[in-house]
Amino acid sequence: MAPSYRDIGLVLRVQKLGEADRIVTLLTQRHGKVRAVAKGVRRTRSRWGARLEPFNHVDVQFYPGRSLDVVTQAQTVDAFGAGIISDYPRYTAGCAILETADRLVSEEGEPALRVYLLLVGAIRALAGRERDPSLVLDAFFLRAMTHAGWAPAIGDCARCAEPGPHPSFNIAAGGAVCPRCRPPGSVRPSPETFTHLDALLHGDWEVADAAAPATRRDTSGLVAAYLQWHMERQLRSLPLVERRATPPVAEAR
Repeated sequence: MAPSYRDIGLVLRVQKLGEADRIVTLLTQRHGKVRAVAKGVRRTRSRWGARLEPFNHVDVQFYPGRSLDVVTQAQTVDAFGAGIISDYPRYTAGCAILETADRLVSEEGEPALRVYLLLVGAIRALAGRERDPSLVLDAFFLRAMTHAGWAPAIGDCARCAEPGPHPSFNIAAGGAVCPRCRPPGSVRPSPETFTHLDALLHGDWEVADAAAPATRRDTSGLVAAYLQWHMERQLRSLPLVERRATPPVAEAR
């Protein structure tokens, strides 16, 4: 008999199974993506079913099964959902982040520590309400694409590596392109958009927070188009994301 194992993970999604069970998909610290059956959690008397909801960060014990592992215990590490689900912009941004992480980690049981850390950091930032959710979402997209090997060129030309700044951006070419390499159909973002892209990618929040609404909107469009082109499919949750500047919540004194 295979031994049980424990791991810490963030719940990406849940699916109904039968009358009382659920299939829970988590991105875990050591085992990557895990899909497991949580038996009886949809019953009203379940003691830990509410812990296995999207956005929650949990310490879970699994028992290996034939096709799917079985959740035998779950303890809350961080109840991130409480700070997200009541705020529509944060909830929709969070759903897009969870879906992206689920798509990027395609193989179950393969460690994906960097994506896990990016995911937990992004969801924690949303729940903390200190950052505009749109900025958190775009920063996660850019950093997750960097991990996947799809980082857009921002300073140097994506084709010839000539140092920039360059005036054009082409998704299929891989980002910024110089006038000599510029393919047909390239767009010409403002210099502020390139600055904003770089700030989000490298975590320069002082610069990112100072970006004008038009710059944020143009950057979000570029990032979303670039991500979905590389993933070769549209994110179902992305059209629902509400893109508006949200002031940070002041800390209680």
